Amino acid sequence: MTERAELTCRDFIDVIMAWLDGDLAPATRTLFDEHLAECVDCAHYLRSYQMTVALGKSVCGPDDPNGLVPDDVPEELVQAVLAARKWR
Repeated sequence: MTERAELTCRDFIDVIMAWLDGDLAPATRTLFDEHLAECVDCAHYLRSYQMTVALGKSVCGPDDPNGLVPDDVPEELVQAVLAARKWR
């Protein structure tokens, strides 16, 4: 996402996980918060997203990725998924 004077709804959705992880740059965080204050649809979407993440964590157990992955999943796949999540 490029820095702009405002976030679109699509931009908002693209950075939700970074916001939840506390990984947004300060300028992007400000734009995110401004958009959230003005866009009812994105506010609803964020609440739904937060509930989904919380429910997923409650079902899957601890936040340890090694504890959530079955033993038969190749380590290369686990690392690729983690790298892709970090890149996003």
